[in-house]
Amino acid sequence: MSSAPISYKRHRFLPQIIAHVVWLCNRFSLSLCVIEEVLLERSITLLHEVIRELRFKFGPA
Repeated sequence: MSSAPISYKRHRFLPQIIAHVVWLCNRFSLSLCVIEEVLLERSITLLHEVIRELRFKFGPA
């Protein structure tokens, strides 16, 4: 069964940032606030609520 390609259209953040957020959420068992701090160290400002929404939308089903 083939799945449809992921569409990043109409999203505020670059696909690379979205992919990195989803990777951080799934690879490591970090809280959303810790992931927010990790991204902030890389000059990427995301609220933990946005991180949760990206993980829910683009994470594994």
